[in-house]
Amino acid sequence: MNFDSLKNITPLTFYFASVICLALSNVARDKSLTFYYILLVLGVGLFFMGVLKRIKTKR
Repeated sequence: MNFDSLKNITPLTFYFASVICLALSNVARDKSLTFYYILLVLGVGLFFMGVLKRIKTKR
């Protein structure tokens, strides 16, 4: 599998997607606990992908 398209995404995009996932997980907490945890993990993962992308582009 080739992830060349992920190389062109800016760190700000990862942060924005992370905020959206975390906000949606907060909304979905009462409705579906499974969906809440999936969005929570996805949001945290996207945040750390943005941090790693930012560290790599700063060098």
